[in-house]
Amino acid sequence: MTLTIYQIDAFCEKIFKGNPAAVVPLEKWIDDELMQNIAMENNLAETVFFVKENDRYAIRWFTPEAEIRLCGHATLASAHYLFEHDNYEGDLIHFHSHLSGPLAVKKNNKGLELNFPSQKPSLSQKPDFLEKALGCKVNHCATEGMFLVAEIESEELLKKLTPDFNLINKESPDLGIIVTAKGQEVDFVSRFFHPGIGINEDPVTGSAHTVLIPYWAEKLQKKEMIAHQVSKRGGVLHCILNEDRVLISGTAVTYLKGEIYL
Repeated sequence: MTLTIYQIDAFCEKIFKGNPAAVVPLEKWIDDELMQNIAMENNLAETVFFVKENDRYAIRWFTPEAEIRLCGHATLASAHYLFEHDNYEGDLIHFHSHLSGPLAVKKNNKGLELNFPSQKPSLSQKPDFLEKALGCKVNHCATEGMFLVAEIESEELLKKLTPDFNLINKESPDLGIIVTAKGQEVDFVSRFFHPGIGINEDPVTGSAHTVLIPYWAEKLQKKEMIAHQVSKRGGVLHCILNEDRVLISGTAVTYLKGEIYL
């Protein structure tokens, strides 16, 4: 069996920036263990698989360690593939995840717009290990599902963080830690750490912004914002809170096309 594979950099305008995703279009589903092994072999933050089902695409995302319930940058990469390489007609693509429900991506004047569920976090106590693991003071803490939001003092401090990934993995393997601060030139900035699923730091994390958008919308009293994930590769996200949904816009570029031999 031979499968086509693309590597697409999402939330960026040129290669070597943003967040790379491996995109594997399928005509029908293959075995779960095989998808996990392909993701492990790719060794990227996410490998995404999708199958056309009537008027929508069923979609699944895998890290090198596990299947996850939602991934923004790999969904953006999938839509980029369909529009740019599969001659998709129209401006709106409907996806469906068996873990997170209906999703959509449409073309707009900022590139491609993800339509995802909003996940507003609730204020919570700081875990005992958190400040030691991050190496800085945490001003506010909130949680939602698998995400823990840690708001710190400044963008400058955020950029300098060198987290203790072993401690994070030991104390909280199931939680993805979003460290965030008010931005200097954008509305808010962030970094995302989740060593428990094989991702010490994710370059640009769309799913984390389903939590950050409602969090900062309330703090800043605005529904339209620009965010910057200040990882080494970096990425800019145009964000809108629309009731119980978030709209996240960005662009993507294709890095490579290849074949997987199984």
